[in-house]
Amino acid sequence: MATEATQTSGPDLGQGIAAGEVREGSLLVGHVDGEAVCLVRCGGELFAVSGKCTHYGGPLGEGLVVGETVRCPLHHARFSLRTGEVVAGPALDAIACWNVEQRGDRLLVIGKKPPAPRPMASRQAGPIVILGGGAAGHVAAETLRREGYEGKLSLLSADAAAPVDRPNLSKDYLAGNAPEEWIPLRPREFYAEQRIELVLGVRATQIDVAGKRVLTEAGAAYPYAGLLIATGAEPVRLGIPGAELPHVCHLRTLADSRAIIARLGAARRAVVVGSSFIGLEVAAALRTRGLEVSVVAPEGRPLERVLGPELGSFLRTLHEQHGVRFQLGHTLKSISERQVLLDNGAALDADLVVAGIGVRPALSLAQAAGLRIDRGIAVNEYLETSAPGIFAAGDVARWPDRRSGSNIRVEHWVVAERHGQIAALNLLGRQQPCDFVPFFWSQHYDVAVQYVGHAETWDQIQVDGNLERRDCRLTYLREGKTLALATVGRNLESLRAEAELEG
Repeated sequence: MATEATQTSGPDLGQGIAAGEVREGSLLVGHVDGEAVCLVRCGGELFAVSGKCTHYGGPLGEGLVVGETVRCPLHHARFSLRTGEVVAGPALDAIACWNVEQRGDRLLVIGKKPPAPRPMASRQAGPIVILGGGAAGHVAAETLRREGYEGKLSLLSADAAAPVDRPNLSKDYLAGNAPEEWIPLRPREFYAEQRIELVLGVRATQIDVAGKRVLTEAGAAYPYAGLLIATGAEPVRLGIPGAELPHVCHLRTLADSRAIIARLGAARRAVVVGSSFIGLEVAAALRTRGLEVSVVAPEGRPLERVLGPELGSFLRTLHEQHGVRFQLGHTLKSISERQVLLDNGAALDADLVVAGIGVRPALSLAQAAGLRIDRGIAVNEYLETSAPGIFAAGDVARWPDRRSGSNIRVEHWVVAERHGQIAALNLLGRQQPCDFVPFFWSQHYDVAVQYVGHAETWDQIQVDGNLERRDCRLTYLREGKTLALATVGRNLESLRAEAELEG
């Protein structure tokens, strides 16, 4: 989701402020030479960092200080106050840092600090292969280079496009509000500069565990000393008559999003199959484009299984207020060139059909290689599979979660990015445990839902606030224990909840 650049406000920190104005652990927002800057006192030290998140310009001054980090209120990216480096995604780039000087009882922010030095070359020099060009694979590749790995690094992707900002494919990009240049995570020259061998449109056919190599359908072999499987998930396809017609689309890749956009000129009525996050975001994007949209799903409420009845009903009402029609409690029986037929015999006009009925983790390579499978690739707390030296991250990985006491698999972008970062460190032998609180956001018109934690089941939902006023927190509990929280219009509260769940 795009955000306007942070406007400068507050005092001119280059001219100085009274030292007493900066309280421990709080953010004071000002500016220096036209740039928004946050001044922070943390543990008795003073830090000055950019007031704008590098992930779509979120206002860090409205965020939260936790330890020596500042966290963005929009998508929960974290940055080091000391160096500006990314501590956790979804941001990819560091924020700027300034020097702070105290003169008498005044504080002045003077001069930017140089970027933090890169770590020394890693002792791990053998080749590393990454399978998958999604969030986990891309972030792993960046992290390996950032952490000083100098060996051969290959990123193999079945997708023809370089790694892209996938959440945007069902949000602003599909709605026509995001330009093409926003979509690639990095320009193509970045991979050459970082000596990342980016191999696109290639499908791996075998992981030779004994021989430590990956084989592809083109007959190439990629030896590895370390391997990361980040093959993601594949959309569930409709299995009904007419599902292969050209106006029936799925949405997972950039090519999928472009295919939907290419059909919009001739389309007036769309049917979205499924009331998942993807399905509802597609419905919102198509309504923004002016299409008539109907959503067909077997559930009684959208997203009730994930978010509960209160938030599910709110989202249904929100979409209906924007003109979306729902056919809930129904499934599609067949699709023709101009209509879809429901299981109750009703027919809906449709010259575009978009299926968003879920995804399945891409496990075939791991299964054939003999890796342990548990509704995903089973990994330990370091994201290592049952085969030493082979790691898994992102949508395919099921990892032990100490908060719920169970193994979990989460299909969300920020989780995949943070997995990629942790897996990269562990490929270098750092023994970094995977112990973060999952986070995701979902955008529906001008309403964002933020969710921290993980609650597959719950026995109580506490509602604080008013959803109709778009000011609400929902707490998901099981046996009195908080597992997750969802918020609407309470970004700072979401950050605080995340920090509390980390404890």
